[in-house]
Amino acid sequence: MPEARPLAGFTRLAITVCVILATLMQALDTTIANVALPYMQGSVSASQDEIAWVLTSYIVAAAIMTPPTGFLAGRFGLKRLFLVSVAGFTFASILCGFSQSLVQIVLFRVMQGLFGAALVPLSQTVLMNISPKERQGSVIALWGVAVMAGPVLGPVLGGWLTQTYSWRYVFYINVPVGLLAFFGLTTFLPETARNVTTKLDWFGFGTLSLGLAAMQVMLDRGEELDWFGSGEIVMEAIIASSAFYLFIVHTFTAREPFVSPTLFRDRNFTAGVIFILVVGLTYYASLALQPPYLQNLMDYPIVSAGFVLGPRGIGTMGAMMIVGKLIGRVDTRLLLATGLGLTAWAFYAMTGWTPDVSQTTIVEVGVIQGIGLGFLFVPLSVATLATLSPERRAEGAGIYSLSRNIGSGVGISVVNSLLTRNTQVNHSEIGLHVTSVNRAFEDPAIGQFWNPITDAGRAALDAVVTRQAQIIAYIDDYKLLMIATLAVVPLLIIFTKPSRDVAPDHTQVME
Repeated sequence: MPEARPLAGFTRLAITVCVILATLMQALDTTIANVALPYMQGSVSASQDEIAWVLTSYIVAAAIMTPPTGFLAGRFGLKRLFLVSVAGFTFASILCGFSQSLVQIVLFRVMQGLFGAALVPLSQTVLMNISPKERQGSVIALWGVAVMAGPVLGPVLGGWLTQTYSWRYVFYINVPVGLLAFFGLTTFLPETARNVTTKLDWFGFGTLSLGLAAMQVMLDRGEELDWFGSGEIVMEAIIASSAFYLFIVHTFTAREPFVSPTLFRDRNFTAGVIFILVVGLTYYASLALQPPYLQNLMDYPIVSAGFVLGPRGIGTMGAMMIVGKLIGRVDTRLLLATGLGLTAWAFYAMTGWTPDVSQTTIVEVGVIQGIGLGFLFVPLSVATLATLSPERRAEGAGIYSLSRNIGSGVGISVVNSLLTRNTQVNHSEIGLHVTSVNRAFEDPAIGQFWNPITDAGRAALDAVVTRQAQIIAYIDDYKLLMIATLAVVPLLIIFTKPSRDVAPDHTQVME
């Protein structure tokens, strides 16, 4: 990367605004689509596990393209890469809004993820480059507010746009923001020097990308195709395992591999990568589960669902601000334990939910979950990266972000697959007790609506049984997320106690 060149006056202000707009656009897109998923599902005739591909395709594409950002910026120039990323993300957003089928929207979400992956690291770099050292902290803090605003504004804005206009506008909203950012950066952002000699381990990058893509497709389509009873799933499993095998062998034998194995000699880094994998799995999986629960089982209007989900982001934002001041004063492991405890309690509370749960309870549990996540994100970033040497920290941060995104994609696929499977199993088990000789049907009030002898009665009975089966399936998913959260508690023992002079690296926390 070129040496930082601070700018003064209006130019710096204009670049800062444009960079924050680009970051906010990307941050919003990680949550704004969640609340609109039930509407997309009906529009493109997708099942519940299929519509989750809208989320997982974006996350995995972003995961694949995040690590080579540094290489691409050095090879082609930071400004050029930034403009291509903003333009590509904006154009992909338009295509997502125009989509007429599940295949189209998934492909265009992949395109969004590929272009959007570089926006966060490039934004950090630009702001550090254009600001004098004494102002870098305050500029990054301002940028961080934009990143944290995404989970707060996303559900609310997504719900309002979907109800007022259409789900397609959750993507169209990126267009004016993207255009402002593009033309502003074109006008004010200076170009940086290019390093045409820089190299990338293309074999390592290619095998890792192929393995991740094949694994995610296998997880997304497994439930629909009956897993290993399908030739397609078997083929995807073979491709994924072969690609990961080649990647691991190449990593330990190449002179300059895509991922340096020496990073994992640091036990804090290794534990942190595993830790953030599980945090990504539980956090994004719960984000994918709650909108359909609120809208399909509790009959919430989409705007109400957005307002109910928004406070969780406020809890995260507030907790991150508090924890940032506690780093260095309180043992990082204690902060992580607090975050795990709050998050696990939130999932435990969700296992007791039924469609009759009050809106106040949902908001309270969501805020507590958000606070727990805030207690995890900041100290986990510090504990994972602080013990790495400065020249290894950027590479470590890329792997750390990659691990979080992998966990997110896997988590969403797994909980949706289990939701579909467990709904079918529960429906079958409950259905065993619904027979025409069940004495409950002797009650006139029950027999009038759920008469198993008539077609209308059987249809009504099936709807009730399906609803109950789904409620139990959601409870099973929340139990799994709670167990996964508690499973990483032993990793706290592995972390070494950080020295008091280690300051939190907020730039990596926000990614």
